[in-house]
Amino acid sequence: MKLDRLLAITMILINQRRVQAQELADMFDVSVRTIYRDIDSLNLAGIPIVTYQGQNGGIGLIDGFRMDKNLLTRDEIGAITTALKSVSTSYRDAHVTSVLEKIKGISNGQQPPETIFIDFSPWGGSPVLIEKVTMLKKAIESNVCVQFFYSNSSGKESNREVEPHTIVLKGQSWYLYAFCLQKEQFRLFKIARMKELNVLKKKFVRKEIQIDDSPWDKEWYHPERTTELTLSFNSSDLALMEEMFGVENVIKGEKDQLLVTIDMPEDEGMYRFLFSLMDRIEVMKPEHVRRKLKNLLQKMNDLYKEKG
Repeated sequence: MKLDRLLAITMILINQRRVQAQELADMFDVSVRTIYRDIDSLNLAGIPIVTYQGQNGGIGLIDGFRMDKNLLTRDEIGAITTALKSVSTSYRDAHVTSVLEKIKGISNGQQPPETIFIDFSPWGGSPVLIEKVTMLKKAIESNVCVQFFYSNSSGKESNREVEPHTIVLKGQSWYLYAFCLQKEQFRLFKIARMKELNVLKKKFVRKEIQIDDSPWDKEWYHPERTTELTLSFNSSDLALMEEMFGVENVIKGEKDQLLVTIDMPEDEGMYRFLFSLMDRIEVMKPEHVRRKLKNLLQKMNDLYKEKG
């Protein structure tokens, strides 16, 4: 977690005169390049960190600098506290508790009241999901492979061994972004679909990925995975459709028909999304999606048909 790492680097530099970039990279299991990006972020935040050359060189705070307890404003402390407490609803991490205690120590009791609390856990709690996320986080930190049985959106199950890189919360669901050894490429795995998750002793060398660029989005919308949908809707829903799909994607068809064309990954999630709008939209293209929706609607009709 970047925020946790930034705070930890700051505390290390306060307590140590100099530290090597490679030492920090090994400590936090990231690349040296990532450490230098962190240093840039801290400099922008007002913490003067410089790089010293020579035999006793390294990264350190500028001579004479002392951490000002008022470096963070009351509202900034509140924002950090909200973020950390929210993340802690999804997995167990002693580092989060430690950082919260450090923040309390530099806030001089001036923390604002908690007006927002974001709970990422499902209703009723989910100890199984929390356990999986916690296991995967530890595997990522230790650079060890994990193995699990995975069911895709069609219900087909396969045995996977992967190199875990990042846990992702996307669309209210938790995913693992990992390099799949069977497919020899990065894949996004929905954690709820994992069965018999095991952390292995097999080590791997972490690959360089740019998390800030959300690489899973680029792969998710790769042309090979997506389908172009043409949807028709009534003018009474124009504002809703423009907000949902973007004004530039809405066009006028024949006889004042309103259309929107979008690309979506064709999977179970796409059909769930279309069903959520079935009283407002009609899928015009492609034909195979129309057929599948008709079949699904017929099954639903049969399920709720009165018997007798």
